Amino acid sequence: MKKYILLFLLIFSISPVSLISQRVAFINSQMIRNKFSESQQAEQRISSFVDEWKRELNTMQKNVENLKFEINKNRLIWTAEEKGRKDKELLDLTEKSEGYAKSKFAPNGEYDLIVKQIMLPIEQKISAAVQKIANQRKFDIVFDQSVQPLAYVNFKYDLTIEVLKELGVDVDELEKELQDKIKTDPANQRPESKKPQRVSRSKKNEANTDERNFEAPEMEPTPLPVDSTNTPRRIQR
Repeated sequence: MKKYILLFLLIFSISPVSLISQRVAFINSQMIRNKFSESQQAEQRISSFVDEWKRELNTMQKNVENLKFEINKNRLIWTAEEKGRKDKELLDLTEKSEGYAKSKFAPNGEYDLIVKQIMLPIEQKISAAVQKIANQRKFDIVFDQSVQPLAYVNFKYDLTIEVLKELGVDVDELEKELQDKIKTDPANQRPESKKPQRVSRSKKNEANTDERNFEAPEMEPTPLPVDSTNTPRRIQR
């Protein structure tokens, strides 16, 4: 939660003008760790420690449960001395189990120290690769999508594949998937512009020739109207 609060404060502290002038990209660090072989090997080493600690802790807890069952079963037939001795033994086993779990898994315990010791070199390699790619692509800010989920991202600015490539990971299939995401994003699809049809010179010349060869149809002369007032009168004999 503190990480998210600090991230939001950082985002809102940047002025709109500076955000416009800065180029922003993102990565998915969890995906990088999952695909990076050295990171996978480091996580397997950590898991081996954790599995051993859990087995030891499970044995301790079983001893506690068995002793509780024994005490409840024999409470009525044991003497006060026997009961006191068993209660003391149960308290010691319980404290030992709780102390073991705390020493391994509490904050700043052995688990945190092991993770830091094993994973720190891996994180440094990943960080160096991210920095190199960001500098090459001229990006000013790189967000981590696995730490802070983003409401929307344009995969044109996803540097995850390039970082994996820098770390020596085969990314052929991942590159195809990324290109599909980029193509299907409506933000990356430009509307097709309608270009005016070009008329070839030959067709244009044919049109001009047709106009020159065009002859108007012959029209029959229209008879003039007869004015009845100008018709000479016949003289009667």
